[in-house]
Amino acid sequence: MRSKRPTTIKEIARKLKISASTVSRALNDHPSIGLVTTMRVKKMAEELNYEPNQTAIFFKQRKTFTIGVILPDLSEPFFSAAISAIEGYAEEKKYTVLLGQSQDDPKREAKIVHTFKKHRVDGILISLGKNTADLDFLKPLKGSGIPLVFFDCVPETSEVDKVYCDLSTGMEQAIEAFVSRGHKNIALINGPDTLLATAERTAFFKATLAKYSCVFNARYVVHTDLSEQGNIQAMEQLCMLAERPSAVVSFNDFVTLDVIKYARQKGIGVGQEMHFISFANYPLWKYMESPPLGSIEQYPGEQGEKAAEILFKLLEKPEEEPWVPQQVVLKSKLILK
Repeated sequence: MRSKRPTTIKEIARKLKISASTVSRALNDHPSIGLVTTMRVKKMAEELNYEPNQTAIFFKQRKTFTIGVILPDLSEPFFSAAISAIEGYAEEKKYTVLLGQSQDDPKREAKIVHTFKKHRVDGILISLGKNTADLDFLKPLKGSGIPLVFFDCVPETSEVDKVYCDLSTGMEQAIEAFVSRGHKNIALINGPDTLLATAERTAFFKATLAKYSCVFNARYVVHTDLSEQGNIQAMEQLCMLAERPSAVVSFNDFVTLDVIKYARQKGIGVGQEMHFISFANYPLWKYMESPPLGSIEQYPGEQGEKAAEILFKLLEKPEEEPWVPQQVVLKSKLILK
């Protein structure tokens, strides 16, 4: 049995013996249509279960009222907070958010961009995966007139719109907290070499150590690919040193969870023999009896909201109006536990 065809504007017009254009204007509350006619049209539309043809509306307005968001992993509290803020902002603008998770896979990231372009999203927000080095996969968006705003993990170039957190302030506060408690042998468990944030953290780490008259020891800087095994291997490198560090700044809270677990398994007193501060400031620490000394807040919600704000400014501005790439930088902050 074939399903009933959707009710059309022409059918409503035929029932009421008025023109289809009058029905269309009445349904959109056009001021040229009287109140009585508008009420009759809407009543008939309700009786016939009329639903607007969104495809036709989108075609006419040249908009789909959707934006795409690409991020590495929604399971991370950081990105959960960011997407919540983005969706809240988009909802105020009466837009729907389409979500894609790259899982730090550049091929998957490129596929999501292609899919969003194919479905004609009006704009895209993206936090790059840790393995993404080549941005050529984003070039087709420019030719299609789809604006793009980066947030959190962003490219180095100043020719794009981006929102990110200045990690130097949090790093300085972390080193200061360690030094004020008598620590001199301070280590850094850093992220993958491919990340811009990794190089930045190393530079901030060295500069801050010098500021507080601490000697930089290259052996105290180790790297992880952010997997559990990679985190453990990085911690093993530090624990095998003849002079083990007494304080560690780590890439994020998940890295810290793994290395604290490893330290305890090896009989190292966490909070006595070795102290930790990490980036991200996830809410998980409040559930632990022995949290690290502190965690550095990177304001994911604010980053997401600011990125969405820039994107909608791009969507709402006239095509002929010039645009200077926007760069919003938030200050990171150490939160002691």
